[in-house]
Amino acid sequence: MSDLIDDPVEGENAPEFSVSEISGVVKRMIEGEFSHVRIRGEVGRVSRPKSGHLYLDLKDDRAVLASVIWKGVAGRLRVQPEEGMEVVATGRLTTFPGQSRYQMVIEDIAPAGVGALMAMLEKRKAMLAAEGLFAPERKRPLPYLPEVIGVITSPSGAVIRDILHRLRDRFPRKVLLWPVVVQGDRCAPEVAAAIRGFNAMTPGGAMPRPDVLIVARGGGSIEDLWGFNEEIVVRAVAESEIPLISAVGHETDTTLIDYAADKRAPTPTAAAEIAVPVRADLSAHLAALEERRRRALARGLEQRRQRLRDVARALPRAETILGERTQRLDALSMRLPMALANVTHRKRAELARRGGERLRPEALQQDITRKRGDLDRWQGRLLPEVTRNISDARRRLDALGRTLETLSYRKTLERGYAVVRAEGQVITTRKQAAKFPALEVEFADGILPVSTGAGPAKKKPPKPVKGPGGESQGSLF
Repeated sequence: MSDLIDDPVEGENAPEFSVSEISGVVKRMIEGEFSHVRIRGEVGRVSRPKSGHLYLDLKDDRAVLASVIWKGVAGRLRVQPEEGMEVVATGRLTTFPGQSRYQMVIEDIAPAGVGALMAMLEKRKAMLAAEGLFAPERKRPLPYLPEVIGVITSPSGAVIRDILHRLRDRFPRKVLLWPVVVQGDRCAPEVAAAIRGFNAMTPGGAMPRPDVLIVARGGGSIEDLWGFNEEIVVRAVAESEIPLISAVGHETDTTLIDYAADKRAPTPTAAAEIAVPVRADLSAHLAALEERRRRALARGLEQRRQRLRDVARALPRAETILGERTQRLDALSMRLPMALANVTHRKRAELARRGGERLRPEALQQDITRKRGDLDRWQGRLLPEVTRNISDARRRLDALGRTLETLSYRKTLERGYAVVRAEGQVITTRKQAAKFPALEVEFADGILPVSTGAGPAKKKPPKPVKGPGGESQGSLF
């Protein structure tokens, strides 16, 4: 029997695990030992699928650690990781049994010092500059004296008070404040939404659209000002149709919106000074211009007056110009009566010579006799023709009168027909007649009132019925 049983092999008594069991054991061991870790490394591949989760690699010169940031955490990050950025990630290690690999679930991530932030800032600046967002030709000129100024800043800080105070001192204008958070995770989306909100206002609407915008914030560290370096804010500034002044931080602080804005102010107070001129200076300038205008006008008038005097010296005196012509007028005036008498005498002699023969009584009598003979001849020719035309017209008129009498509705009434009326209108159907309490029936020899019984008839004095000859026939009722 001992030959039939093999000798036991060393290790055959070790427990057997399924793949899922061993994966679960490894997962529990790793998660138990590394439930909270902080890892420093360089961001490698970054993937953003439609699910909203963020997949990236943390690497150094010898190893790569796959990492994941879940959707809820990715939306709250102050700084979005970018490839090449050196960061410090906080989270926990776990495994992904589906691919037999371990990974880090990141709960927070931050740049590894100011150097990492500056490197990322320079990279983002180069990318946006390559798109032309910082090009000088994109910048719009500021209005000289805006009616409405839109300010995007915190409503509780000293910035808005400084801006309002400086505007009040220089040139009071209407100010619209769009309150935003100027630090932290909400800063970038709120500032971008405020810029686009001001641009979406309708010019001339109930809420006036600003003529210039000021994005302002006090000084701070690079981390405090980081919201103004975000790409969403820079693109909103570049897309703004309203000229925009950036006033973020102090004079030494620089953010990316300073390059995209139409004008950069070193401080929020300086932004107010750039937005409006000094009213006193403007008034003084206008007064100086008015004085210059008045002096120029007076100088011009004096120059023209002197020119007129110079030209007048070369002109002859008025008496010299008019003297000769006055003398000629006097000479002609004295010759005028004699000339009129001579012309009258000449015309009278010419009239006597030409009209003496034609105007004799014998000549006039002969002319009248000749004209009367012509009239008698024309009368003898035209009178019969006119008489004939009148007779023809009279016959046609009589014929038309007989035709009109034949077609008259009274002839139809004489043949046994009648006309029914009610309240002055002609009734043609029984349905119409039923609507009226009383009717009037016109026969050839007069009118007969008739009651329909449809309602109380309006009592009217009976009209006298006239016969064909016009005599009254009375009433039957």
